Amino acid sequence: MLMAIPFPPLSPEIFTLELGPISFALRWYALGYLVGIGIGWWIILQALKRPFLWRGEPPMDKAQLEDLATWIVLGIIAGGRLGFVFFYQPEYYLSNPIEILKVWEGGMSFHGGFLGVIAAVFFWSKRHKLPVASIADCLAIAAPIGIGLVRIANFINAELWGRPTDLPWGVIFPGEAAQACAGVLGPCARHPSQLYEAALEGAVLATILLYLAFRSGWLKRPGALTGGFFLGYGLARFTVEFFRLADAQFITPDNPWGHVIRVGDLGITMGQSLTLPMIAIGIITLVWAFRRGPAPEDQNA
Repeated sequence: MLMAIPFPPLSPEIFTLELGPISFALRWYALGYLVGIGIGWWIILQALKRPFLWRGEPPMDKAQLEDLATWIVLGIIAGGRLGFVFFYQPEYYLSNPIEILKVWEGGMSFHGGFLGVIAAVFFWSKRHKLPVASIADCLAIAAPIGIGLVRIANFINAELWGRPTDLPWGVIFPGEAAQACAGVLGPCARHPSQLYEAALEGAVLATILLYLAFRSGWLKRPGALTGGFFLGYGLARFTVEFFRLADAQFITPDNPWGHVIRVGDLGITMGQSLTLPMIAIGIITLVWAFRRGPAPEDQNA
C-alpha cells in the first residue's frame, strides 16, 4: 500500500472582506512577499546600524533604504510577471497582451523577479551614486527569507508540486496533481518540492549568508555575499528541479520530465537552464570580490 501524506485542509486565502459588490482577499502568496520584504528590510537595517561590519562607512542610511524598498517591490512585480510571460508562455500572452496586467491571477517567475531586482538595484545605486556591490550585498542577505516564505505559500496553494514519488513523505495534492501516476493505483503522491525549496533556498541559504555577513566579515569585501547568493541559490534550485515537476507546456508524451535541453534520455528543465548562468555569475563574482584584496584592517592584522 502506498504510504503518503494527505494534503492538509489549507486555503490559498487567509480571509476575504466583502464590501458590497467589491471583495478583497488576502492570500498567503501575497503575505509571503509582504512579510519577506519586511523582514529583509529589518535585516538590512541591522547591518547598516553596525559600521564595524563594513569596509568604511555603511553604503546607505535608513531613509535611503526605505526608498530602495519601493524600487525593489516594483522590480519584483514587473520583473516576475514579465519573466513568466516571456520565459514560460510567450505565445499566449503575446496573443492576449491585456492578460499580462492580471498579476492577481497568478503567474510569476523567480528568475524574472530576480532580474527586476538587479535592474532596480543598479539604477537606484547609480542614481544616488552609491556603491552597487555593497547595495547588492544588502539584498543578498535579505532575499532568502522572502524566497523561503513564498515557497511555503506555493505549498499552501498546492502549486508547483513535485514529481511522483513512493517515499513516505510524498504528498497527495488536490486537483490535477492527484491524478494517478504510471503504475500507481489511486491518487498520486508527489514530492513536496515547494518545501524542499523553502528549506534550501530559504532557511539554509539565509543561515549561511547571515553568518558570513555578521560573523565572518564578508560585508567588508563588496560583492562577496552577492556572489555567494547567486551560487547558493543556483545550486539549490538546480538540485530541487530534479524533484519538481516541470511546467505543463514543456511536458509531452515523449518528454515526460519537460526537458528544454535534451541529450538522449538526459536533459535539463527550464528552471535549470535559467539557473546555470546564476551559478556561473556567482563563481565569477566571488573570484572578483576576493581578488580585490582584503579590507584595510585585515591587511594590518
